Amino acid sequence: MLRLPSWWLLAAVCTLPALAAPGNPAAGRDKTAMCAGCHGIPGYRTAYPAVYSVPLIGGQKARYLEAALHAYRAGERSHSGMQAIARSLSDQDIADLAAFYGSGK
Repeated sequence: MLRLPSWWLLAAVCTLPALAAPGNPAAGRDKTAMCAGCHGIPGYRTAYPAVYSVPLIGGQKARYLEAALHAYRAGERSHSGMQAIARSLSDQDIADLAAFYGSGK
């Protein structure tokens, strides 16, 4: 029988990512000010840091939005504006925004 050292369970639990509470779409609606200026305008194009069409994110899958925001916050996705915004968001903010936009708003 495999016997693990007593510290193993504590180490395993401490290395798990913190889980945010489930996203609240109503709370997310109240946090969209930074998002709606670009992602809420049909046909919007930005010129910084490069010229491209900004996607509408209403109706996107909540899990995808959460993963994308976490990746921007960690610097794993490159867009300086999105990185700056994502760094200002808590895990709960991200869950709430994803729940709101994932509901098709």
